[in-house]
Amino acid sequence: MYACAKFVSTPFLVRSTSQLLSRSLSAVVLKPPETLTDEAPYKGLSILAAPRPLTSLIPSRSFQTSAISRDIDTAAKFIGAGAATVGVAGSGAGIGTVFGSLIIGYARNPSLKQQLFSYAILGFALSEAMGLFCLMVVFLILFAM
Repeated sequence: MYACAKFVSTPFLVRSTSQLLSRSLSAVVLKPPETLTDEAPYKGLSILAAPRPLTSLIPSRSFQTSAISRDIDTAAKFIGAGAATVGVAGSGAGIGTVFGSLIIGYARNPSLKQQLFSYAILGFALSEAMGLFCLMVVFLILFAM
């Protein structure tokens, strides 16, 4: 029981991980895993917990691209474009609110027609600009990335 606890304890994990991280990338990729020879001293159960052959594959894995990672990138693109499309819908709702407020304001005080209309045009332009910016972001996400 003590021998098993020794292999999963924090100092053992820190030591085995720090040995991997302290080696250079070329040494990890190019150097074959250590093999057990007859001249090596007896190490007990520590032979069973040899993390190097398994962890020596970790740095070389970052250089490989797979179809799965490309699919994840494509899915992230479509999710981002869909989220940015919500801004275009928000722009439409904003334009509706601006002109709805124009009608309500004109109904309350018809003498302020020109001033209300100029504010409505300004609100329409700002809301439409935000919608166009959102649409531009959608196209950038889909086609430029």
